[in-house]
Amino acid sequence: MTQIMALGEVLIDLTQTGTDAQGIPQFAAFPGGAPANVAVAASRLGAQTAFLGVVGDDSYGQYLRRTLENEDVDAAGLLTTAESPTTLAIVSVDETGERSFAFYRQTGADTRLSSAEAIRVVDEIRPQILHFGSLSLTTEPSRTAALEAVAHAKAGGALISYDPNFRPALWSDPEEAVRWMNAPLDMVDVLKVSDEEMVMMTGTEDPEAGTQILADHGIRLVLVTLGSKGVFYRCSGCACEGTEGGCSCEGTDGGCTGTVPGVRVTVSDTNGAGDTFLGAVLMQLAQRGDLDESAGTLDLASLTQAELEDFLRFANQAAAKTCSRPGAIPAMPTREEVEAELNS
Repeated sequence: MTQIMALGEVLIDLTQTGTDAQGIPQFAAFPGGAPANVAVAASRLGAQTAFLGVVGDDSYGQYLRRTLENEDVDAAGLLTTAESPTTLAIVSVDETGERSFAFYRQTGADTRLSSAEAIRVVDEIRPQILHFGSLSLTTEPSRTAALEAVAHAKAGGALISYDPNFRPALWSDPEEAVRWMNAPLDMVDVLKVSDEEMVMMTGTEDPEAGTQILADHGIRLVLVTLGSKGVFYRCSGCACEGTEGGCSCEGTDGGCTGTVPGVRVTVSDTNGAGDTFLGAVLMQLAQRGDLDESAGTLDLASLTQAELEDFLRFANQAAAKTCSRPGAIPAMPTREEVEAELNS
């Protein structure tokens, strides 16, 4: 049984790496796609991972398959289509390392995933954790395929992780984006959002209020990334009683909340940092030892506040390391690198 399977897009990030003497932008073809990034990040950090998605029958598709296999990600669920080319994202990077995206995706291969194929792969891989993102929800048939595969995995006992990764260029308008970004929430166990995405989805800038609105969908762990400021968390139903330093939930149904500060780093490229962060969190959840071998499910009920904050410190350090190097997948750290930074 695989610990973590990511569902969604794997694509080419044509990322700006600089300019030549005439000021003409220069680009490199990095492997990317948020769900694929999560799978690779978790694999590099020690988890057993797999990927479910579609690439074109072209050289880029072959390159992405080799990349996943070289990163020890099970690529048996990476399907190939001759009907569409491998999806491209153009990533421009400003002087601070922040990114802007343009997509060549109207007929991109990642949108071609069907429900039957997705459910077949879920049944074959039987992941303990199924992770997906909102780019799969931007168009059909991948939208229905993602929602039905998530529901199928949830019914089979998988822990569901979701990143409503907002990319304005892929939605007709913000209202449509919010409607579909919110659509899967009742099925989600672990949610990672940026502070901007939380505002979009809840209508509030207050992380206490916003995470409560999200947790009311039944989400056990809500993580709001705050850039260099770190991460705000809400863990509902945690086993925090008696932990050192006390607990903010005081036995209420609202759960524990808190902020874990970020890590100072000289930024080269922020692409893939949030995916590295989430991959690190999921890796640690998968390796806690809470697997019910008979049912094949993971249980968050014994997660303590102190343990969660340790997980988030590790994840923040992993994300910072990714920010310090160019590209998404090529920049992701190993477990040894993260532990060395934490212990330095």
